[in-house]
Amino acid sequence: MTKIGIILGSTRPGRNGEAVAKWVLELALQRTDAEFELVDLLDYKLPHLDEAIPASMAQYSQPHTLAWAEKIASFDGFIIVTPEYNHSTSGALKNAIDFLFAEWNNKAVGFVGYGSLGGARAIESLRLIVGELMMADVRAAVTLTLGGDFVNYSQFTPGAQQAGALTTVLDQTISWSKALETVRKSA
Repeated sequence: MTKIGIILGSTRPGRNGEAVAKWVLELALQRTDAEFELVDLLDYKLPHLDEAIPASMAQYSQPHTLAWAEKIASFDGFIIVTPEYNHSTSGALKNAIDFLFAEWNNKAVGFVGYGSLGGARAIESLRLIVGELMMADVRAAVTLTLGGDFVNYSQFTPGAQQAGALTTVLDQTISWSKALETVRKSA
């Protein structure tokens, strides 16, 4: 069965992303074409990148890196839930991505963004990053606006159309994850 990790990309106290990631998981778990797991960066306590050797060399030395690598390697694809901070993604998410290399390769990724402009700029920033990691980002994305999908910018109440947008992201991510299985096996 295809395994998709839903990565919660914010560690900020009071983060809006937790409600968003739980919504993604709730809708995903209604499907039978893949398995889903929520991966919260708070559970991994990754310090600012502290590996002396670049991730592309796969010579991890820190216990937290080894645990993170094992978790990410266990998935066939990802849905990344990202906030938008200063026209980009969170530093915590970027740092978590940078810890690894091969564990991301040849896997599909879809995005769910949130922010004043729906997290669109964070998603675009992430598309460049995941390309370098040999990931296949899907075209569809969910963009949740603080003014339209949150009450008082903090209580998550997604618009009715957002479930359909998420279904498209899940469809594409699962399809691409399955298609890339052959590539992963031969790599």
